[in-house]
Amino acid sequence: MARTYNVVTYGCQMNVHDSERISGLLEQAGYERAPAGDDTPDIVVFNTCAVRENADNRLYGNLGRLRPVKDKHPGMQIAVGGCLAQKDRGDIVRKAPWVDVVFGTHNIGALPVLLERARHNAAAEVEILESLDVFPSTLPTRRESTYAGWVSISVGCNNTCTFCIVPALRGKEKDRRPGDILSEVRALVDEGVLEVTLLGQNVNSYGVEFGDRYAFGKLLRACGDIDGLERVRFTSPHPKDFTDDVIAAMAETPNVCHSLHMPLQSGSDDVLRAMRRSYRSERYLGIIEKVRSAMPDAAITTDIIVGFPGETEADFQRTLDVVREARFSSAFTFQYSKRPGTPAATMDDQLPKQVVQERYERLIACVEEITWAENKRLVGETVEVLVAVGEGRKDERTGRMSGRARDGRLVHFATETADGQSLAGQIRPGDIVHTTVTYAAPHHLNADGAPVAHRRTRAGDAAEAGRSPRTPGVLLGLPTIGAPPVVAAPAAGCATH
Repeated sequence: MARTYNVVTYGCQMNVHDSERISGLLEQAGYERAPAGDDTPDIVVFNTCAVRENADNRLYGNLGRLRPVKDKHPGMQIAVGGCLAQKDRGDIVRKAPWVDVVFGTHNIGALPVLLERARHNAAAEVEILESLDVFPSTLPTRRESTYAGWVSISVGCNNTCTFCIVPALRGKEKDRRPGDILSEVRALVDEGVLEVTLLGQNVNSYGVEFGDRYAFGKLLRACGDIDGLERVRFTSPHPKDFTDDVIAAMAETPNVCHSLHMPLQSGSDDVLRAMRRSYRSERYLGIIEKVRSAMPDAAITTDIIVGFPGETEADFQRTLDVVREARFSSAFTFQYSKRPGTPAATMDDQLPKQVVQERYERLIACVEEITWAENKRLVGETVEVLVAVGEGRKDERTGRMSGRARDGRLVHFATETADGQSLAGQIRPGDIVHTTVTYAAPHHLNADGAPVAHRRTRAGDAAEAGRSPRTPGVLLGLPTIGAPPVVAAPAAGCATH
């Protein structure tokens, strides 16, 4: 019987995509994904995050819960990878000696070898590299979605934000060649994928490694030439590198979505300076103004940190002012979390928890007031929705389906026609639906009338058939599980020469 695996993912989109690679590697090595509900797979892989303090607590808590399970199931293996593994290294095995493998952000491709070595030697294997071994996108990938795919254009980051540990764990920026990126995008489209998100720690600095500061805008335009690719997104840009040519490429390339995630972090210039963010609020708001001038329908989202060391009430008020002026459609808000190894962790004037919490609650109230008002403007508008899986927690109870509009907003839509016929069995994940918004909430839109139009797609066909795209990679010398395939003998002795 093939050994089974399960991958548990914490953190950002980069980690989600890395987990697709981990799954692809394990399946190429002969493992099979454990069925849903199987609490005792042969391999459990934790792909970890180190950005926030609770990431540590979640990992070690889950490792503790797995210990008695592993004790009862000889041969079960536990592997820990990702940013927290890159940071804690051998400490993971010292804290949780029942862990079999620890691997970092730079050597994902080594996981099958490390698992086999740990099994053979009956001892933990810890392997952390200080720089990238091979670019991760050369590895096989088991895609989780039939309709949307992640494509890495770079890994690592050259910025030195004082609150962020990612550059220390992911390394300096490494850029893929444009041709390699576009080949991967075309391969996904050939599998029926409709939407691609270009990924990087700082996507719009793409090209710095090969000396082309306009490379990212050119890449967006090149994606526009790929037949069958209906939506292009990217995350995350940095305001300091955001140039007018990228705005023009977004506005002029039909399949690039008018959706922009632009991290603010703080509206206070003093705090931005302490964070070592090389822009100020005026520059940030200037970018927003240019984007909206070129694309009036653009939905702009952001990241904001509350309670950075030394943040005063006046600093916080300035953040609220920028939020009100920018009119974000959504914001990911965070309470500052001290991360060992970052300059901010040793700064003076660390704020009391109750101060941070009170400001955080005020920020949430401000953001939701604005996002609700922005969403209400769309009531009565017809939107195009790419039908998704798992976006609507209440869909089964309400009879709705869910997906994302072109601007990234979450839409829950009814599936009954005007004469009461249900389309629930006909509309599949990956299909395109046009529907009219009837209600707005701070974080989603409802469309409770009959769908205006429904288009079946190849992505929907794949979802209905239970297929998911797999991107092959080139692997040398990785072990596989089970007997090797039988090779037929040549027909004649000279046939091989």
